[in-house]
Amino acid sequence: MTPDHLLHTLTVVLGTAALTTVASHALRLPVVLGYLVAGFLVGPNPLVPLWADRELVRALSELGVVLLMFSLGLDFSLRKLAKVGAPAAVIATMACSVTGWLGFGVARLFGWPGLETIFVGAVVAISSTTIVLRAFDEQKVRGRLRELVLGILIVQDLIAILLLTALTALASGQNVSGAALLGTLGRLGGFLLALVGIGFIVVPRLARTIIRNHRPEVSLIAGIGLCFALASLAHGAGYSVALGAFLAGSLIAESGEERRLERLVEPVRDVFAAIFFVSVGMLIEPGVILSELGPIAALTGVVLFGQIAGVSVAGFLTGNGVRTSLQAGMSLAQIGEFSFIIAGLGVATGATSARLPPIAVAVSVLTTLATPWLIRASAPTASFIDRKLPHRLQVVASMYGTWVARLGASPNHTVPATRRLARALAVDTALLIGWTIAVARLGGLVVERLQAHTGLEREVAWGLVITLGAVVVLPVCLGIMRNARRIATALADVAFPPREGMDTANAPRSTLLVLIQLTILLLIGLPYMVVTAPFLPGAESLFLLALLLLVPLLAFWRSAADLHGHIQAGAQLIVEVVAKGGVKRGAAAEAEAAHRIATLLPGLGEPTPFVVDAGSPAEGHSLAALNLRGQTGATVLAIVRGEHGVLVPSAGEVLQRGDILALAGTAEAVRAARALLSGEGVSDVDAETSRDGPAPGAT
Repeated sequence: MTPDHLLHTLTVVLGTAALTTVASHALRLPVVLGYLVAGFLVGPNPLVPLWADRELVRALSELGVVLLMFSLGLDFSLRKLAKVGAPAAVIATMACSVTGWLGFGVARLFGWPGLETIFVGAVVAISSTTIVLRAFDEQKVRGRLRELVLGILIVQDLIAILLLTALTALASGQNVSGAALLGTLGRLGGFLLALVGIGFIVVPRLARTIIRNHRPEVSLIAGIGLCFALASLAHGAGYSVALGAFLAGSLIAESGEERRLERLVEPVRDVFAAIFFVSVGMLIEPGVILSELGPIAALTGVVLFGQIAGVSVAGFLTGNGVRTSLQAGMSLAQIGEFSFIIAGLGVATGATSARLPPIAVAVSVLTTLATPWLIRASAPTASFIDRKLPHRLQVVASMYGTWVARLGASPNHTVPATRRLARALAVDTALLIGWTIAVARLGGLVVERLQAHTGLEREVAWGLVITLGAVVVLPVCLGIMRNARRIATALADVAFPPREGMDTANAPRSTLLVLIQLTILLLIGLPYMVVTAPFLPGAESLFLLALLLLVPLLAFWRSAADLHGHIQAGAQLIVEVVAKGGVKRGAAAEAEAAHRIATLLPGLGEPTPFVVDAGSPAEGHSLAALNLRGQTGATVLAIVRGEHGVLVPSAGEVLQRGDILALAGTAEAVRAARALLSGEGVSDVDAETSRDGPAPGAT
């Protein structure tokens, strides 16, 4: 390579990228699409008189990967992980599991080789941080929704780092076996423990000293030097350079000076990140895309459905409400930078064919173009689904967010017990996965032995092996269900402590228990499906998960019916308390009434009275027209009208002057509802912070 050759390549690549990104910005499209188009144009493309050395661009793009991962690490620390919290981790794990499993299944249906199907699942499993944040900035999305989505993206990026590491080791051995996976995980754990343990002692102190006491260029060179040093170390140990670069950024982030270094690294990162995305665009081959339209369409559907369904269900189960959960799911339905990195890794290691990067780019372009539309459509879609939910689900959705908030605010006296149960649950899950893989890998050998000694038909022999395997693993499955219920019971008792005599909290406690149990089983079952999918010929793992969820789902449906009676009784109590006290004004009177209701009948949150005064925009309008539930997440449990009351009002109920509304929901939801009903409007923060779902019949 000569200097002239390098100069020519950089001129063509960066000059073309500049033009295409300006055009993308003018068309209000993501800048990443501009880079991909630039790569396609300099490909070399016979239709355009431009040419850049593909191998040289690919070599330079490795620097972009390293710096992207380093910047991601700078934005991540143990403190940020604690702030993101368990809900984002649960949502990201479930969403990646659902989408990855569906992607793997689609690749298998199209007859792709075993290792390539694993890479396909990984490609479609991770949403794009760059695209989502750019779309949020353009549409000025703020508040609770942005915080939740950002937390999910952070965890998904961590999952992508682990996937890159595991896939690198897996591709080098070309051997998908349980022993190989366990060995890979063991070696990875030892490497991370040693690197992070030593680095945590040395790097933060060194970074503070350099960044605080030296010139900016010294800080920049020292930071990037550490980045490439750890990337080289990870590569030498047989892992992805992305892992080492990410760890370098994370260790520096613990110094507390990461923001100053991040501002210095950002321009360098952007240049090489542009080259990386251009290198991905150079892999676009129209012939390949035209010949793979079927897989492209199917995988696009997988990304849209998998992310929306996975994030929405997991978001609701973690207490974020129907509206916010669906909005988050529709915001994350795309793939981007990590998908390109994983696809490029597959081609570089020979684990996949050259068709995977063009397919990944095509799916990314389609889902990226859909992202702004999906974000805009998320609010009305959430309101529509909210109204169409079955009556029992509306009852649960109206209160579940307040229960989760109550659980989080309660003193947690059950941590030691739940930790012991969680460890037992982890052991049972590992046994279930190990036994499933063992039966799948060794079942054929056992079948051959049975046929040789008994003369049985192959189908009959396989039936005996599967039956025996199911009998052996049945106690493990029962142990998983038992421990999941014990953890759920302990947490539900924290939120609603049992009472002697008449236990008025029984209905909400039972429903909360079942929903926590479902969350735990899904958190176990979905990753189980992903891990065992390469070893099973069909959808056996899905069948086993359905069996595990059957009993809790039936229990949930019954408990939802009991909860409806609890809500009716609560509405009656609210009417009596408010009617007896008259129209009392002031925060103290409202707080007293709410506290009394919450004490007498737990599980309704703290219903807050609101009087419809003259001039209120609510006067003369129905609840459906106000869309109170859809806009704020708050619920109208009852209406006191003169000496009479309306229990659990329908969507068509028209509000009148002097009505006293009993508003229920989290503090943020009630605050947003009061602002809307009083004519002050709903701020973005309040609207997006509201996490409660609908009340039955209310809107």
